[in-house]
Amino acid sequence: MSNKYLELLTPQNSQVIFIDQQPQMAFGVQSIDRQTLKNNVVALAKAAKIFNIPTTITAVETESFSGHSYPELLAVYPNNKLLERSSMNSWDDQNVRDALAVNAAQGRKKIVVSGLWTEVCNLTFALSCLQDTDYEIYMVADASGGTSVDAHKYAMDRMIQAGVIPVTWQQVMLEWQRDWANKATYDDVISLVQEHSGAYGMGVDYAYTMVHKAPERVQHGPSIGPNPAK
Repeated sequence: MSNKYLELLTPQNSQVIFIDQQPQMAFGVQSIDRQTLKNNVVALAKAAKIFNIPTTITAVETESFSGHSYPELLAVYPNNKLLERSSMNSWDDQNVRDALAVNAAQGRKKIVVSGLWTEVCNLTFALSCLQDTDYEIYMVADASGGTSVDAHKYAMDRMIQAGVIPVTWQQVMLEWQRDWANKATYDDVISLVQEHSGAYGMGVDYAYTMVHKAPERVQHGPSIGPNPAK
């Protein structure tokens, strides 16, 4: 087995690409709950931001078919240039290849991928990239989606056969964190867990408030319905 499969993801060896996280593409997703999908995509983006991971966002046929990329995703990276393309395969686009190459030249050859659909845009990008370069592809299975459970599964299987490494968004984040003694990112990671990690986040809330007696975390937002105190 090649040693590359034994290497952990780090903030220094990684870069991230989001492929076609757009509403028309999400409409066709049947392999994962679509609200969960969006939660995981945004969580991965926020994790990459915490660890200063270079991030590429590409979209296909925004105005003519796919719609605008999730605003929650773009809000994490308001200054990133959105790379618009026509090809289903992002690797066909020179702007995408150039963006990835700049980061790879800095030693960031592990490309963490989140995209739609798994069986089309993710698969063609991954196979083409592996064929043409010495980059490594880490496919974030729960921040990607296919048009059916089978479409997602068999696309993942095909990519794994070709050397793609399957991961989940939280796994990626915790590999980047690695040690809870890394205090520079500790608070932001914990906040992200509380916001996006479901039961794990609930457990953190419980431990903080009931075990460590921290003040209750209050989520401020718009009022919904009448105020029972009035």
